[in-house]
Amino acid sequence: MYSLCFYLDPEWASYKLGIFICLTCSGIHRNLPEISRVKSLRLDFWESNLIEFMRNHGNLWAKAKYEAKVPPYYYIPMSHDCMVLREQWIRAKYEREEFLDTRVCQDPCSAGSREGCLWKLGKARRQFQKRRFLLSAREGVMKYYNKESKGPKAIISIETLNAMFQVEKIGHSHGLQITYITDGQTRNLFVYHESGKQKEAFKVRWFSLDSQERNLLYFKNPLDAFAQGQVFIGRKDEGYEVRDDLPQKVWMKKKKPVITLVTPAREFVFICENDRKQKEWMDALNAVITQL
Repeated sequence: MYSLCFYLDPEWASYKLGIFICLTCSGIHRNLPEISRVKSLRLDFWESNLIEFMRNHGNLWAKAKYEAKVPPYYYIPMSHDCMVLREQWIRAKYEREEFLDTRVCQDPCSAGSREGCLWKLGKARRQFQKRRFLLSAREGVMKYYNKESKGPKAIISIETLNAMFQVEKIGHSHGLQITYITDGQTRNLFVYHESGKQKEAFKVRWFSLDSQERNLLYFKNPLDAFAQGQVFIGRKDEGYEVRDDLPQKVWMKKKKPVITLVTPAREFVFICENDRKQKEWMDALNAVITQL
């Protein structure tokens, strides 16, 4: 049996969607609790009603429903693709339901052109610069413009673009910049360049650890009614880890107590007020990671 990303013999499943998924995709699905709920096929207990639900649905059923109107040029990520493409593909299918058979005109490029802003990596200074891009199906090209220039800075043949629609959509429509090491959603605690230079300052957030549900929730203010986002914390044998150092591509001018939470999808970095707070949070997070 294959997962929906064509991973052989998947050991996880979303019992809310009725699909079988791989370990990496299960981490993405855990971040969509209102849409998907995940269990291990080997480690978790399955109630008879859930088994019956999975038997009546499955991956073929899900593909027929959620991928009914995938555009022919749309690149469908596989198990070897990067997390950015895989997460946005999952969100497009199940969260935004872009490809349902009942959706009308779900294709933003059906008008023959698409215009928006992307951050383009420069050749010389290795910095990202904002550019206006125009994708024209009629001309068969993608152009981009500088602020100062009247004419296009460059013209790129559509035939040379790889997954052109997803790169445009990820870079603009849903606030995700593909060239950053981040997922662009509410779980952003910081953003930094792929070159390793920090792009934005760390943001102050109020955290709450729900050890029973294995979720680390964070809020903009302590008394906020709703969390801005949450991070699921799985088990150590699933690829979750807590460290007291920085990832290789992150640096700080002043040395401060830090925590790096490693998940199969990405690494989350937090700055602590002092060493005592760092130890308290690391002990609490490790307790969740080691519990069954």
